[in-house]
Amino acid sequence: MPPESTPKDVPMLTDRLRRPLRDLRISVTDRCNFRCPYCMPAEVFGERYQFLPRKEILTFEEIERLVRLFIGFGVEKLRITGGEPLLRHELQDLIARLRGLDEDLDIAMTTNGSLLPKWAESLAEAGLRRITVSLDSLDPGVYHQMNGERFGVERVLEGIAAAESAGLGPIKINCVVQRGVNDTGLVDLARHFRGTGHILRFIEFMDVGTRNQWDMNQVVSGAEIIERIGAEIPLEAVDANYAGEVATRWRYVDGGGEIGVITSVSAPFCGDCTRARLTTEGSLVTCLFADGGVDLRAPMRAGADDDALREIISSTWTARTDRYSEERGGLLQIDGATPKRERVEMYQIGG
Repeated sequence: MPPESTPKDVPMLTDRLRRPLRDLRISVTDRCNFRCPYCMPAEVFGERYQFLPRKEILTFEEIERLVRLFIGFGVEKLRITGGEPLLRHELQDLIARLRGLDEDLDIAMTTNGSLLPKWAESLAEAGLRRITVSLDSLDPGVYHQMNGERFGVERVLEGIAAAESAGLGPIKINCVVQRGVNDTGLVDLARHFRGTGHILRFIEFMDVGTRNQWDMNQVVSGAEIIERIGAEIPLEAVDANYAGEVATRWRYVDGGGEIGVITSVSAPFCGDCTRARLTTEGSLVTCLFADGGVDLRAPMRAGADDDALREIISSTWTARTDRYSEERGGLLQIDGATPKRERVEMYQIGG
């Protein structure tokens, strides 16, 4: 059945904790050209690993249709994720479709940056506004280790430069911090991007999915990150840009720019979470740490009209009570006595 237009009187959705639906993260592929140990470890995702066949992945038309419905419920921000989203063929066509839905829609993308030199300009022309690039270290050896020995640091820095040239800013640089792996390079990263206008964000190592061998002892808290950097380059706290912003903001006292810290482990922010996630195969997931989602693809392909799809989205969000990060301590199976919780994997929902 063809998609319908979005009614003007669709009510804003809030969940059981009165959190509105404002952000939608869309995973456009489960494939990636990196093998980062905390997301897609090479020993699991080898050359024979079976990724989703094309017929099980949402088409651009299906994504466009669903996004139109989400906009009707109050979604203002879209983030295109993966896997590595730039591995999705003709991704700029999807961006153009989404931009056509609303000229004011905030459309961003998270990428490992390796393919940006080729695609940054066409993405900007299609309507992409902002870009976030993952970069866990400037040290060639450490970075090679953390991406599964796929690409070097210079390739990612070239991608960041290409994004800047295309006007995809302000650019955010995400660094997942693991104690004993890359934490000795935090100040180096801060010095490198200070004064560039880019926003460096440090992310506490999180227990997303089931395959990253997460250990609390590997977590470097946001407070420690700020202490380390502030000891070398003085920092001061900055107010959030908007309600629900995931990163706490800090700026250099000398005016050299700002950094952010995402503290999902040490200082959870579930109470302000306004984010829904659409998986590669079309499931609506209401929490980064969820153990599953609600299928939108099957009813859509079975001929459900827009009102039926709206009802699924509405009933899912209004029933939402997720606050895993605040409850983490009571949910982790650290004694080996009970099976691990099944969770949606990082590469399926893009973080």
